Amino acid sequence: MAKKLGTKTVVENRKARHDYFIEETLEAGIELVGTEVKSIRAGKANLRDAYADIINGEVFVKNMHISPYEQGNIFNRDPLRERKLLLHKIQITQLIGYTAQKGYTLVPLSLYLKDGRIKVALGICKGKKDYDKRDAMLEKAAKRDIDREMKEKYR
Repeated sequence: MAKKLGTKTVVENRKARHDYFIEETLEAGIELVGTEVKSIRAGKANLRDAYADIINGEVFVKNMHISPYEQGNIFNRDPLRERKLLLHKIQITQLIGYTAQKGYTLVPLSLYLKDGRIKVALGICKGKKDYDKRDAMLEKAAKRDIDREMKEKYR
């Protein structure tokens, strides 16, 4: 059975784009068990409250929920366990530098398949204030109105 080449987004964290300014993104591998891989391929993962933390020079994802695989029985693991991200030392030291600054955090933005392997898009994010969220919503609504008017005008 040949592996499919290319990328396919499996799960996306839309709430992160609403709650944070995304300064930079980074691709990381993730350490998983076989039944977790099968659940992710089936789309049964949730990144809503997930965040990444650096512990002893290693990066871990916390609060990422991967539902137990239905046919996994005894091989299933805890759905909310910490999972290690696979990064180079240089990348980890850069992340330590970013997170040392006030207000920056690491947030997983999406899980996707790349050449048959599951990868995580890790965002270096700064939190938005309530007024920033309102401004973003107003801009989005204004853009939607302009697009609607243009569509009606040039129909």
